[in-house]
Amino acid sequence: MQTEEAEEFERSSIDGLSDFISDLPDECLACIFQFLSPGDRKRCSLVCRRWLRIEGQSRHRLSLNAQSDLQHLIHSIFSRFDAVTKLALKCDRRSVSIGDQALVLISERCRNLTRLKLRACRDLTDAGMLAFAKNCRGLKKLSCGSCTFGAKGMNAVLDHCPALEELSVKRLRGIIDGAAAEPIGPGVAAASLKTICLKELYNGQCFGPLIIGAKNLKSLKLFRCSGDWDKLFPLIVDRVMGIVEIHMERIQISDIGLEAVSNCSDLEILHLVKTPECTNAGVGAVAGKCKLLRKLHIDGWKANRIGDQGLIAVANSCLNLQELVLIGVNLTNISLGMLASNCQNLERLALCGSDTVGDAEISCIAAKCIALKKLCIKSCPVSDHGMEALASGCPNLIKVKVKKCRGVTSEGVEWLRANRVSLAINLDTGEQVDASASDGGAQDNGVEFPSIVPSQIGASTIASSSTGRSASNKLLGLLSGRSIMACTLRRLANSNGSSSHS
Repeated sequence: MQTEEAEEFERSSIDGLSDFISDLPDECLACIFQFLSPGDRKRCSLVCRRWLRIEGQSRHRLSLNAQSDLQHLIHSIFSRFDAVTKLALKCDRRSVSIGDQALVLISERCRNLTRLKLRACRDLTDAGMLAFAKNCRGLKKLSCGSCTFGAKGMNAVLDHCPALEELSVKRLRGIIDGAAAEPIGPGVAAASLKTICLKELYNGQCFGPLIIGAKNLKSLKLFRCSGDWDKLFPLIVDRVMGIVEIHMERIQISDIGLEAVSNCSDLEILHLVKTPECTNAGVGAVAGKCKLLRKLHIDGWKANRIGDQGLIAVANSCLNLQELVLIGVNLTNISLGMLASNCQNLERLALCGSDTVGDAEISCIAAKCIALKKLCIKSCPVSDHGMEALASGCPNLIKVKVKKCRGVTSEGVEWLRANRVSLAINLDTGEQVDASASDGGAQDNGVEFPSIVPSQIGASTIASSSTGRSASNKLLGLLSGRSIMACTLRRLANSNGSSSHS
């Protein structure tokens, strides 16, 4: 501390200028740092020893991309960043970087850890996860992908982390496939879990006891997890009453499973992506009982098993529908007209890869979708005539995205822009790659409303991000970016100039 004070005094005495920043309390300086980007925080930490200390102590989120053995660096890293509560660890595939001992050392230094993200940590075992879980009992969110620990390691977390609220597991390679697989859960964490996301698991159904035991579960997401989910969903909905969101992509489920899902009376969000065994009957069953449905995404995979009949059931029952995304679904004016007439709150609509959506259907949307704000059309037989209908329809429409619709020309889009100046139009003919991720954009695997680009975490070796960055530019624009030091120097120079004149 004496070295810091001497350094501050020396800097404040340069050219007789008064260093007002040195008078700021540590807490105020830490608050300012939280509004800066990770790169600017690093640059600020190089100004002086005091800034280095405060920046490290006020950093709550840290991401480590370990390209070599990290164990001998853990003491120095976490001596500086001793207030970390959110940690991301990524290992290099070509070297041993993070093993059991390294994770245990981290857990001993970060006992207040609430979020942990593990990527490609192939040297972690069940024993390492057990030791970590015992040290970090306040963990609220765990995300692991391409790790090699198995069911015992996962159960250790569930048994020792009673505050766990979110669990995301992708390609957990240590789980045994087949009947000999050890069941996972429920554990003490089941009572607090609100979100479970499983991706690309050979035996995802071994998480069945955990899902069934999670009484307060709100969101369940299943991506490419093998097994017959028709047998498990009746058990899930019989025990878990408050599920609000279900996302199913490329899993083995049929109308039997959807019939069970229909008993989730609080369901508001349903994603049904590339499940070819689901038909109009299953969609109709869900629509008939889940009357609170707000968001519905269906990727029919062009199997022609979901169409007008299922969508008419949605139009008749789901009057609160706000967002509808249909990919590979061949609907006609019959169901589209009913959806537009009955779902008066429909604000976001995406129609992708449909052979039956043409100018007549776009005209129907323009005439009847009064509340529509965002419209996305991709790979549909729509022409400039359909675009003309939007000039006078959909009074609340603010954004249109047209992608890979060969009949729509740039001239037609320019005409629409000229006649409806307030409308934002994004045209992608498919000839060039659209690098933008605008709201309502149709993507290869689906569409999301709205699209949010999160602040990225990462760097070559050590990178991090602080909390509260989303509103930083608006709140402290003067101090953000690389201009922080320039602004300070200008103010000091002006102050000195004023003193000399006086």
